[in-house]
Amino acid sequence: MAQIVLKDVSVTINSVDLSSRATNVVINYEKEAVEVTAFGDNNRKFTDGLGNISATVTLQQDFAAANVEATVYPLVGTTTTVVFKPTSSAVGAENPSYTITGAYLASHTPLNGGVGELGTSELTFQGGSLAKATS
Repeated sequence: MAQIVLKDVSVTINSVDLSSRATNVVINYEKEAVEVTAFGDNNRKFTDGLGNISATVTLQQDFAAANVEATVYPLVGTTTTVVFKPTSSAVGAENPSYTITGAYLASHTPLNGGVGELGTSELTFQGGSLAKATS
């Protein structure tokens, strides 16, 4: 398996393709470790507990219709679907899609940046269910 340099990541939020405005993506998928050690055990034992999913996306801010602000602003305090792929190519074994359904967006920063800097918006989606597709 070859290494991948992220140059063409596909980012879709609420069915809107915002790939051309995305500059950073982090998907975190984990399961809590629940201890099930009992008397007589010589070592600690664990089983999986609740899952936790989060995704952070940094977008270049754009106030044009059907772009970043128009897509993101109404989503604060609601759940939506976000989809990520390593490249914009078709889904496959070497280009899986990660779909988070029911992802909650708690906040949005419409203006983020200093004098002379590019305006960005960093979003963190939490919860929901994660599905990985390879076909």
